[in-house]
Amino acid sequence: MMTPIRVLIVDDSMVSRQVLGRILSSDPDLAIIGEAAEGATAIRMAVTKKPDIIVMDIIMPGMNGFEATRTIMENSPVPIIIVSAIEDPEEVSIIFQTMQAGALACMKKPSGPGSPSFDRDARELIQTVKSMAGIRVVRRRPSVPAGIAPGSKRSPVAGIDLSRRKIVAIGVSTGGPAVLQEILSRIPEDFPLPIVIVQHIAGVFYEGFAHWLASTSGYPVQLGTDRGQLLPGIAYIAPEGFQTGIDPLMRLRFLGMEPENGLRPSVAALFRSLAENWGKATVAILLTGMGSDGARELKLLRDRGALTIVQDKESAVVYGMPGEAVRLNAAEYILSPLAIADLLRQIGANANSGDEKMPDRKV
Repeated sequence: MMTPIRVLIVDDSMVSRQVLGRILSSDPDLAIIGEAAEGATAIRMAVTKKPDIIVMDIIMPGMNGFEATRTIMENSPVPIIIVSAIEDPEEVSIIFQTMQAGALACMKKPSGPGSPSFDRDARELIQTVKSMAGIRVVRRRPSVPAGIAPGSKRSPVAGIDLSRRKIVAIGVSTGGPAVLQEILSRIPEDFPLPIVIVQHIAGVFYEGFAHWLASTSGYPVQLGTDRGQLLPGIAYIAPEGFQTGIDPLMRLRFLGMEPENGLRPSVAALFRSLAENWGKATVAILLTGMGSDGARELKLLRDRGALTIVQDKESAVVYGMPGEAVRLNAAEYILSPLAIADLLRQIGANANSGDEKMPDRKV
């Protein structure tokens, strides 16, 4: 019999702890090994109880979830899932700060047992806890964002002919917010291509995520809209609840499709639409994430002449999506986040240079 996953619950509300405990205890693969009502206690219990995973609220008296996550990841690292009731886009930024400090995922706090969505929320929480518990996390240096390897080398980047490149598409999941922030913060605002991003997060946080990413990276970021014209120098987040594609007129389109790979939006749908409509005009990037969403479609894009890039294993929080792309020979380049940013800057700087040289790490 498999040893149950040991879960520590951290929430200042007794009612919330009871609801979370009831949900998680209903699965025989999960065992609640302790509860804490604030961050300082969670830090101590992370050492004494040695949980396999921590489910933590953000807003708590005394030490909040952000401070507790940062301290745990610097001293006794363990997978952390943020479960929060915050919905105001202006307040959601603390959730993404916490993910930048090392938390793996964010989820909306489950509704009460009497709610119509209780069973769905419970299943999602259980599935997330079980999938994230197996992720290997490492001790963090202070002020180093998760997913950015301090020692990552930048691959040399030479000039690139951009005459046929018209759009950048990025697919990312677990560990993504910090990596996206790192990349976008290094791209100039006059970057001559639109950027479209599929990031897997809980639906309630999409608007706040776009706001946080724009405010911390300094790069214009907004939620995409159906039939919205894509403009250079703006990053568009594909919103929750739709499959997102790009039509031949360079407009964002919401596609009436079912979830793919269990996801909506999915990277697969975005990349496939680009392969159909833009092919070799595309720069497609697959970053850290669980599973294989987008890997086969990245290979399709490479076969049709797109420039295809994946994040390297050393810097990825989870190497599922990029690793599968590498296995399929979908990646033309395997780069660290810093090298990806270098490459995008070079694309922008050499938009009209006609120089066909490419980075050294071609595979």
